[in-house]
Amino acid sequence: MSSETIQHRHLPDRLDKPLSAALRSWETLLAVVAVAIFIFNSFASPHFLNAWTLSDMTFNFTEKAIIALPMALLIIAGEIDLSVAAILALSSTLMGFAMQFGLGTPALVCVGIIVGLICGAFNGALVTGLGLPSIVVTIGTMSLFRGLAFIILGDQVYKNYPDGFEYFGQGYVAWVISFELVLFLAFAALFGFLLHFTTFGRRLYFIGRNPVSAQFSGVNVKRMKFILFCLTGVMSGVASVLLTSRLGSTRPSIAQGFELEAITMVVLGGVAITGGAGSILGVVLAALIMGLVTFGFGLLNVPGIVMSIFVGMLLIAVIALPILWKRFVWVLKK
Repeated sequence: MSSETIQHRHLPDRLDKPLSAALRSWETLLAVVAVAIFIFNSFASPHFLNAWTLSDMTFNFTEKAIIALPMALLIIAGEIDLSVAAILALSSTLMGFAMQFGLGTPALVCVGIIVGLICGAFNGALVTGLGLPSIVVTIGTMSLFRGLAFIILGDQVYKNYPDGFEYFGQGYVAWVISFELVLFLAFAALFGFLLHFTTFGRRLYFIGRNPVSAQFSGVNVKRMKFILFCLTGVMSGVASVLLTSRLGSTRPSIAQGFELEAITMVVLGGVAITGGAGSILGVVLAALIMGLVTFGFGLLNVPGIVMSIFVGMLLIAVIALPILWKRFVWVLKK
């Protein structure tokens, strides 16, 4: 038997291994769950399969998912940012404030993104510069940024944004495909490439698994974490532009609860809350699932408080189940 024949005989075995691993992956499970929820929604409402209804559904998750993308990188590196919704609120408030001075759409977009960058850099400086725990820092800045928004705006509302501003949150690129969805998919591809195909991404996994070892290996851990906090702030600023544009107004209470949903997307997507593991594809699928679930609840006229309870229970379950499963397996082995 020739060596060529032997190689061809063993080729299917080698191909079967990655296929088998893919079928057992968390992302595959999420894809199956997403399809199941989609089918359930199609039976729950006769209007669900309408193209415009499906397009409207995407608005349920795109803004939160845009925040979840950099949050995934941050959690993989062993940190977290609970102030993202407050950054969004402050960015939106300052966009509305700047609008009062006659700034046009391009300038307002810049204001939203720059405010997000400044807030993210402030978080990063406190965590990397002073060595404070990120969960403590961002709980504090969550109150700080939201409080500043209330001080600036009080119980008033900014509205009457300039022409063209509404396109970011209400416009369509082609037919039923919204600008928000296209932007989210573009960012998902960018973050996926950054995390999975660059040295920067490989270093993030290294930092998340063992930051001390990464530091001694020549990785500038503090600088990379600072960049991640800045990136999270920038993406929160981008989300503020989209949400403000879609609503057409600004209130200091805008985006309350967004941080919980963004973190739920990240953890449900398979990113380890302890750091060092996860994928962008998982986060994208988790965002789609949460969008399908919340939209399905809306079609069934489920109250918003029930949706909040569901998100909270889902977050607890996704964090707790792997731990309980490991303990169960350990007891069986004994």
